[in-house]
Amino acid sequence: MKRRELIKYLSVLPVSGAVAGAVLPFQSVKAEEMPDFKPEFQSGPKRLAAIITEYRPNSHADVIIGKYLEGFNQDQMAPYPDSKIVSMFTEQVPDNDMSRPLAKKYNVPIFRTVADALTLGGNQLAVDGVILIGEHGVYPMNDKEQKLYPRFEMFLKITDVFRQYKKSVPVFNDKHLSWSWRQAKRMVEISKELKFPMLAGSTIPVSLRIPAVDTPYGAKQKYAVGISFSGLDIYGFHLLDGLQAVVERRKGGETGVRAVQCLEGQDCWNYIDQNEWVKRLFDQAISHSETRVAGDMRELVKKPAVFIIDYNDGLKAAAFLLTGLLQDFTYAIDIEGQQKPFSTLMKLQAGKPHYHFGCLVKNMEIMFKTGKAPYPVERTMLSSGILDFALESRILGYKILETPELSRVRYLSSPESHFFSKGWDKNGKRLD
Repeated sequence: MKRRELIKYLSVLPVSGAVAGAVLPFQSVKAEEMPDFKPEFQSGPKRLAAIITEYRPNSHADVIIGKYLEGFNQDQMAPYPDSKIVSMFTEQVPDNDMSRPLAKKYNVPIFRTVADALTLGGNQLAVDGVILIGEHGVYPMNDKEQKLYPRFEMFLKITDVFRQYKKSVPVFNDKHLSWSWRQAKRMVEISKELKFPMLAGSTIPVSLRIPAVDTPYGAKQKYAVGISFSGLDIYGFHLLDGLQAVVERRKGGETGVRAVQCLEGQDCWNYIDQNEWVKRLFDQAISHSETRVAGDMRELVKKPAVFIIDYNDGLKAAAFLLTGLLQDFTYAIDIEGQQKPFSTLMKLQAGKPHYHFGCLVKNMEIMFKTGKAPYPVERTMLSSGILDFALESRILGYKILETPELSRVRYLSSPESHFFSKGWDKNGKRLD
């Protein structure tokens, strides 16, 4: 991609869902109950603290923080995000650590504690925003095969500083809010309590879409299918966050999830065979894949899995992880009054600098600049919860789990959506 093309490319990156007017029945503390608490928002370029588990080549820290330090192309040339990294904290330092040499090169101090990174070693909150990347590193796994990244614990350390100085700033949380539903919910509650905008989630919802379409805002949806690959936890979240980004636009907004189930092996294939709507939407979704392997998918996929989601308003969704069949993310949804389903590919760009992370940074910058999240953090909270309960279903013998906790999640997205793929072909070249 030529530099001038990239500049144009970045100028029209997506704001999928825009600012939400969320209704959170579980919100524990109302803003007016903390009259002395002051959200901190300054005009001009923003000074950001990066709170990281591990910063090594091709880690999420590399392809997010790296764009702030070395430009969107990570080649030490323009264009750059407007905000600047002014401090870092890294919990682990592997042999191939990048944080120390890059911090020295770009004169960014690395602090020994999260609190010092937010105060720059002083006695006041000294940054305009926080990027929390709790992904990668050596951490234990639980019996549900979830890697126990300390995002919640690091978030509490960040918000402890906000409480101490009675000020808060915008926070971005990479990927899941937490492996635990209870922790994910609590993180959103705290963001409301301390009055700061919060953005979170996967790159999938904001990546290139082919075709560049979105579900009609306010239209009733009946069935939805998503297809992806890789591990149940690590990529199951990406699959669900992409799904949630398109189903949340349905009539009435997000109404919550009534029940969740996980199926694996032959039961996954049986689920397709026994449900006409699944087969129909599955075929429509996978028709957009650019990586599908030729051959019988039931021979190619050794460990098929599906997450089945029943929403309160009657929408039913099936999200498939089919490693060996494809390596991309495709979706199809039945729309009332529309003969052909909505369907699209949410495309990742292979190889560094991973331009889809540039899309994510662009949306992060919207929040840091305006003080408003471009899409609702409740999306990621719900995606995190669906995944947690689906993995619980798996270890409980693939039972259907009623989820009253998730059924109370309500929020609205905005009708505005803009996708950078408009005006570009699938290889990132200008159509003109």
